[in-house]
Amino acid sequence: MIANIISQSDGAYMAATILLVEDESGIQELVKFNLTQNGHSVMCADSAEQALMLTRESLPDLVLLDWMLPGMSGMELARIFRADNRMKGVPIIMLTARGDERDKVLGLETGADDYITKPFSPRELSARIKAVLRRRAPQMTEDRVEIRGLSLDPVSHRVVGNNTPLDLGPTEFRLLHFMMTHPERVYSRAQLLDHVWGDHVFVEERTVDVHIRRLRLALEASGHESLIETVRGAGYRLSAQS
Repeated sequence: MIANIISQSDGAYMAATILLVEDESGIQELVKFNLTQNGHSVMCADSAEQALMLTRESLPDLVLLDWMLPGMSGMELARIFRADNRMKGVPIIMLTARGDERDKVLGLETGADDYITKPFSPRELSARIKAVLRRRAPQMTEDRVEIRGLSLDPVSHRVVGNNTPLDLGPTEFRLLHFMMTHPERVYSRAQLLDHVWGDHVFVEERTVDVHIRRLRLALEASGHESLIETVRGAGYRLSAQS
């Protein structure tokens, strides 16, 4: 899930790992080609069952999900994803030939974040992906984040607190970026490992505690260490109300 920064004419954005679930090989190849050209990493599945196998191995940043699939439908798969603790926060964009409003509403009620009717252009798909990531996974965007005088710029990879440059290691930077883009929410150690380290990385949950301590130490130079709160029995939270 750790992304690289890709520069394009409309600005920098973070490349994502995208799970494409589409059974029509021609459409799958075309969409994969365009996504790869935009810097994204693409995992392909031609059935819901194969998609479930892939998500057990690696957590994607976003799912492009065809409505009509052999066997289990895309709607059923979306319901399974939304009931899964690991997958419920992953954005879903439905791809479908169904264009009427009732189908669109049904797809959104099932848990999809957006809905694209076939045929669609690569430009439209790219714009929809960026919009959904900006809304559902802000840590995947290039936007500078600022909370109570603490500023993080993912493009220049700089952190400044009250005009004081702060020196953070790469893991602490990703940890702070994720927590600043999801303020006031409590995340368990396991959830932070999934979102910051990637769920395919097998490390002890206590590793999170070590990096939280390092992050707090780095933030002491500007007096922002109190933003990172320990929530007993639950995990950690970045709170602007500290």
